[in-house]
Amino acid sequence: MAYPTPVNGQITDALAQQGVAVLANAPTIAMGLIYQSSAHSIGILYQNAVQAQRNASICAQAATNQGVIQIYSVDTTAGATAVKKLTRRTSTADLVALLHLARRR
Repeated sequence: MAYPTPVNGQITDALAQQGVAVLANAPTIAMGLIYQSSAHSIGILYQNAVQAQRNASICAQAATNQGVIQIYSVDTTAGATAVKKLTRRTSTADLVALLHLARRR
């Protein structure tokens, strides 16, 4: 029991016990805050990992699209290269004759 005072002894005992309870609960509350903080950090870590996967997927899809575009443009490039070589080697009269042949088809 507490020292003799003009206040009821039960009240002083209750207050003393409450102070001890607060001091006793401090480590528990601190550990709870640590667990909360680490759970929040891990959540952010997973969000960043998901975002990185999404960005990698977008880059992979863009690279695939570029590859398909290059595959589809092979005939056009080959035709343009052949015409370029043809125009360098032939005369104007030969080109006009080729145009007439192309119109007949």
